Amino acid sequence: MRFIKFSGGQTVLKSCEDISSTKKRLQIEIPAEQIEAEIKKALQDLQRKAKMPGFRPGKTPMSMVEKKFGKEVEAEALDKLIPDHYISALKEANLTPVTKPEMESKFDFKRGEAISMTISVEVRPKVENLQYENITVKEVPVEVADAEIEDVINNLAEEKATFESSEEPIASGDLVTVDYTAIEDGGQEPTISKDAVFKIDNGPYPEEFFNVLKGKKKDEAFDMEVSFPDEPKTAFSGKKVKFDGTIKEAKKRSLPAIDDELAKDIGFESLQALRDKIKENLLAAKNREADAVKQREILDKLLETHSFDLPEGLVKAEVAQIVGDIKTAKKDERAEDVIAQEVHHDAERRVKGSLLLELVGEKEGVTVIEDDLKREVVSIAQRFYIAPDAVVKFYVDRDGSLDGLKRIIFEKKVLKALLDKAQTVKGEA
Repeated sequence: MRFIKFSGGQTVLKSCEDISSTKKRLQIEIPAEQIEAEIKKALQDLQRKAKMPGFRPGKTPMSMVEKKFGKEVEAEALDKLIPDHYISALKEANLTPVTKPEMESKFDFKRGEAISMTISVEVRPKVENLQYENITVKEVPVEVADAEIEDVINNLAEEKATFESSEEPIASGDLVTVDYTAIEDGGQEPTISKDAVFKIDNGPYPEEFFNVLKGKKKDEAFDMEVSFPDEPKTAFSGKKVKFDGTIKEAKKRSLPAIDDELAKDIGFESLQALRDKIKENLLAAKNREADAVKQREILDKLLETHSFDLPEGLVKAEVAQIVGDIKTAKKDERAEDVIAQEVHHDAERRVKGSLLLELVGEKEGVTVIEDDLKREVVSIAQRFYIAPDAVVKFYVDRDGSLDGLKRIIFEKKVLKALLDKAQTVKGEA
């Protein structure tokens, strides 16, 4: 265990003890004269502003001001001085905290006496020989096949499809309008439905209901007995129902021709212009994914080539974050400690990767400015079809601030910087 004693002048930090490689114990002292100066300054400010019976503003005797406001002023002075001196002590010891400090010893404050505090804090580990230049990654060729472009065009045509009345036999995907009477097994009162519209094979009724309608035509009658499952929820869930009805109308889907007119309807001058734009978008998306793969490869290599102890508090916080996300997203009913054990390794990798990216970012001068934050908020909002304000609210509600989002942006920028520095070798598509 290493113990360093500091001395001389008005030094705040009296000693720094290694509890572990990532946890330190600091002995901090706030000189009596600094405490007294802060208290007197606050009391003098109050004296100038105080309104007390029998005295003009600014003329109240200091003894009366101190008697009335002394304890409050002392508390406020300590609230200011303790964080300030803690930060100064960290600078003296050249430490970067990664979790909130813990006060190990209580102190009794007395006017005219110095305050001595013992604080423990987890700090960022020191990484020896940080190496991140010229990391080798595979450059996989990115191509867009004609079939991919045609798939997108066909999907766009599907979105422009219309339904037209038909005398042909009903088939899967058709829209049908029916009148029917339904009587539940053991029921007395029938359910009568007029102009009920169904898309064949598209729920919520069971498959056997639609199978009876298939092959029939407009104006034909139908009858059937159908057993409804408990899910999905309908008026007949979990019941056996007898139907008698008539098909009033059948409509078949009509796809538009894939030509210049379709392209113009979508907003392009020609079908070729639409194809060119689709290819451009697909290529951009594939390039983004290829970059993401290379960035993950870079991070994996950083993790493999650097070994250091991790702050326990950071790992615990990351485990808690992952567990919370899993239980929220997947409605996981398992006990939290079971999930925590399962995700512990992933949490360690995340913490280690985040610390490495932080160190690289500092060396490369990476910063996050307000415009970066605004762009990321807008990007997330567009991706999830929500308002930008809702994105901000989510992070503030979850983290208490936008620091978590800023961290994400910072790490993205660092990974991009690492990719720019990487050496690429040809890989296989």
